[in-house]
Amino acid sequence: MARRGSRERAQGMRAQRKRAQGKVGRTRARAGGGFTLRGPAGNLFKLNLITGLFWTHFISSVLVPFYRDWGGLTLGQILLVNAWFMVWNFLLEVPTGTVADVWGRKASIVLSGAVGVVAVLVYVSAPSLPRFLLAEILFAASFTLLSGANEALLYDSLQELGREAEAPQRFGWLSSSQLTGIVVGALFGSVIAEEFGLRAPLLFQAIPIGLSALLALSLYEPREGRPAERPGYREVMVVGVRYFFRHRVLRILALDMVIFAGLSWAIIWLYQAALERAGVPLVWFGVVHVGLSIGQIVFLARFERIRQALGSWKALLSLGPLAMVVGYAALTWREAPAWLVIGAVLLTCSLGLSRPPLFAAHFNRHVDSARRATVLSTINMVRTLVIAISNLVAGSLADIGLSWAMGGLSVAALLALVLSPLREEHLGEGVGGQGSGTRD
Repeated sequence: MARRGSRERAQGMRAQRKRAQGKVGRTRARAGGGFTLRGPAGNLFKLNLITGLFWTHFISSVLVPFYRDWGGLTLGQILLVNAWFMVWNFLLEVPTGTVADVWGRKASIVLSGAVGVVAVLVYVSAPSLPRFLLAEILFAASFTLLSGANEALLYDSLQELGREAEAPQRFGWLSSSQLTGIVVGALFGSVIAEEFGLRAPLLFQAIPIGLSALLALSLYEPREGRPAERPGYREVMVVGVRYFFRHRVLRILALDMVIFAGLSWAIIWLYQAALERAGVPLVWFGVVHVGLSIGQIVFLARFERIRQALGSWKALLSLGPLAMVVGYAALTWREAPAWLVIGAVLLTCSLGLSRPPLFAAHFNRHVDSARRATVLSTINMVRTLVIAISNLVAGSLADIGLSWAMGGLSVAALLALVLSPLREEHLGEGVGGQGSGTRD
């Protein structure tokens, strides 16, 4: 009896020490001290690395030659493949977001990388349009499984650490990691194609995507994001979508973000035509493409200082639309010198395309953890639809003349900026992170 009592006391003391150590670890994590790869604090680093790996797209620097010369597609078929991807991206956004809310953000991110590897293998199996279309469905599933889930997991991790105030900066770093992956992919993709052929960059792309899935297996699922706490798939999806459309402040934030996202996205498909018109040599296109990404990285790394200098979130978020108005207007000039065209493209992309990540923290503050990924995916779905419509309209205007497209985008950006209902108070509400804010 005495020995058993001693063992019980010893076990009790060990349990107390473990609880005390856990409490100390959580306190240190909340204080933000020390680098760690474990627990919610470890997620902050891992999510950036996973995002960078996933977006290391070697194929981006030789995309058109890959489709045209290896795939045997015409330009019209290439645009068809892109439109097909956008359609499936739109259709799968909310269902895949619900996967994260039902089975967990970690599971969604792991599945994203695994499906991405399968998509690559289908793509490079044979130069066939039907296979390309099948692979694009898989790529859309891969992209949308990551979309929303990584942001939701990042915010849940910050919330468990008691560091929600870092969310704007952390979301900016997450977007910079994506852009870093794009830059690395663009720099090495053409080298891989030169050494091993046009099929090789996409095949090699399976390596970083696969590594992102393996790394995601080590992610920590915060208490509020664990699947055991989740209701059924259909219930989460219906409730999450309904929540978004009934939440007035979320609708205002999303409307402002998606409209300018659609207007800024058009530059990706038009800037090369503007460079050609200005006589910029083809060899410099890749350098300009890298410059677009670096410009966004620099802005996102410095946005907090810029916000403090300007004095408000509203002023900071107005920079992108103003850059679009000025940049697109400059690109309407048919005889513009090359330096002006490159400068206008860099300005429009650096400030316009970097705008959506600035909204991420504000979105998350208005949504509770249980439906966060679904609501974020609903917003991304609306953005995808607006981008598709914007590209179709810009493409129709470009058929008339490139200057018509640039002028139309400049006028649209000016009207949207003037008529936007977004106010500073909308950016300050919902700080509690549990769905606070005004609802209809």
